[in-house]
Amino acid sequence: MLKELRIDGAQREERGGGPPKWVWGAVAGAVVLALAGGAAWWFLAGHKPVPVQTATVRANGQGASADAVLQATGYVTARRMATVSAQITGTLTQVLIDEGFKVHKGQVLARLDDTGLKAALAAAEAQVRTAQANTGQLRAQLAQAEADARRQAELAASGMTTRQSQEQTATAVKAYTAQLEAAQRQVEAAQAQMRQAQVNFDYATVRAPFDGVVTARAAQVGEIISPLSAGGGFTRTGVGTIVDMDSLEVNVDVNEAYIAQVKPDMPCEAVLDAYPDWKIPARVVAVIPSADRGKATVKVRVALDQKDERVVPDMGVRVSFLAARPKAEAKPAPGVLLPPDALAQRDGAQVVFVVQDGRAEQRTVQLGADVGKFKLATSGLKAGETVVVSPPAELKQGSTIATKE
Repeated sequence: MLKELRIDGAQREERGGGPPKWVWGAVAGAVVLALAGGAAWWFLAGHKPVPVQTATVRANGQGASADAVLQATGYVTARRMATVSAQITGTLTQVLIDEGFKVHKGQVLARLDDTGLKAALAAAEAQVRTAQANTGQLRAQLAQAEADARRQAELAASGMTTRQSQEQTATAVKAYTAQLEAAQRQVEAAQAQMRQAQVNFDYATVRAPFDGVVTARAAQVGEIISPLSAGGGFTRTGVGTIVDMDSLEVNVDVNEAYIAQVKPDMPCEAVLDAYPDWKIPARVVAVIPSADRGKATVKVRVALDQKDERVVPDMGVRVSFLAARPKAEAKPAPGVLLPPDALAQRDGAQVVFVVQDGRAEQRTVQLGADVGKFKLATSGLKAGETVVVSPPAELKQGSTIATKE
């Protein structure tokens, strides 16, 4: 009986009665996905680009004057610039200049081989001495002939000589006079040849035509130099280039639609691209009466009232034409001009956000006295940097920035 009441193991129900194992796996996967989604949402929300507006700051005192009626760009040029060469063809034996050297008028820049020229000059000097010696000999002979003629005249007066002898002595005087005249002309010719040889000899020495600065050295010792252009590239046509720095001025191209506003002697301000904080007083020299049909511009010559070694030829320059000559002003305070809307308060400090590689860089700035509608930042910023205008509250250090159009 007891054996019949026993339940077989295959027919027993499993204990626990809970959900199947696959249900727990599905729940765990859903939790992992939810956590990953939350993390992704947090990451994207924290790194979403912040749309902002930007502005570029400039140095105090930089920019066009308030009285400017017109602006134009151009270049510094030299009115006196020369490529110095010899007047004869020869081989260079000395080059005494290099780039940057200051030279004076008449200073020796180079020398050519003068061996042949020196020999020609010596021969010409010998010809002069020979002609002068012949002249001396003829002068002595003429003096003797004149003395003989006087004695013959005395003898003829007393009847002690013939008329033929008197005529012969008179003819001798005339002959020696003519020969002396010819000899003197030969002396003059020889002296002219000597002067020509001296000039050619002097041509072997290259000298500076005016005071200036050497901007280029074009030849070396051993090269052939010639005033004429020669093919093949083996003959130089100049020793170097000299620029008179006192003759520097500015040439600008003004749009022909505005050229009527430019008048001779009109006051200007010139700002070199290399020194944007330096305003150079200037004035209009002349308006060139010729237009460029391709660019629709007219060239204007502008003289600089202040010059120093910072101004060099071919520098880029921006010229502001002024309605009136500016008054003398104090030197502007150092710093950069900042739009007031660019300032923000972070942790009780005045800060700005500078755009660096598409991200915001928070900087603390020190402010000086206001300059018109701008704030003067005396530290923390440099001219030319880009700052965020009206930074939103969510903008912080390292935020990605999207610039608004």
